[in-house]
Amino acid sequence: MPADASSYTTSDLSRKSGDIIAEALRRPVTITQRNKPRLVILNIEDYEKLLKRSDARSVGTIETMPDNLLSEFEAAVEVYAREDEPSRS
Repeated sequence: MPADASSYTTSDLSRKSGDIIAEALRRPVTITQRNKPRLVILNIEDYEKLLKRSDARSVGTIETMPDNLLSEFEAAVEVYAREDEPSRS
């Protein structure tokens, strides 16, 4: 949990929801239950940034792979196949 994040209990959430939401619009707010962090409330912009950064991988095929990456892949497969040949004999 970041040092600048605010923390409230689930009881606080029911009593001070307006204040907590107002704070969550400025920075992430942690909600605890039995002294353990359980939830984080954050504004939509921060949430969308997290989603964009969470998995930058994309799906593709060998046909769509950039040529330089395909060459590296083919070379790695050749090395692996040569190293594995003695064990197949």
